Amino acid sequence: MALDIIITIISALAIGIGCVGIIYPILPGSVLALAGVLLWAFTVRSAEGWWTLGLAGTLLLFGMIAQLLLTGRTLKRERIPNSSTLWGAVGAVIGMFLIPVVGLFVGFAVGLFLSEAQRRRNLAQALPATLQALKSMGLGIVVEFSCALTAGTVFTIAAITYFVTA
Repeated sequence: MALDIIITIISALAIGIGCVGIIYPILPGSVLALAGVLLWAFTVRSAEGWWTLGLAGTLLLFGMIAQLLLTGRTLKRERIPNSSTLWGAVGAVIGMFLIPVVGLFVGFAVGLFLSEAQRRRNLAQALPATLQALKSMGLGIVVEFSCALTAGTVFTIAAITYFVTA
């Protein structure tokens, strides 16, 4: 029983840190939350664990896939190549060190915009493309975050049920 409590705390922390990781992409996000759910399910080996793995796991996978599809479709529609996204990531890393808290997001936007402006050689075309890409990524993050929070709620209800009925 003591191991169950320790693993439940570790799993809850993994899910919580995973949710933060979706918003602040330095952390692994949904993958970490899914690892927490898997760890708990295979440790408690109960109906609550297996139902949690099925429901929360499905929600987390749906969130990851939805985020990739929403973002990828917009990037393809706006004809933004992977190289621009890579420059956005470089800008995010630089921004993270230059501006505390929001530097990651500001740096990504600036890096993406500068890459698109250089590629298109036209600021008037680069700005709308960059804004569309940022909106798409924001929507993807909201969907993935919502799915992760719902998975966390499923885990919480299952953990409470597991310990109350044990």
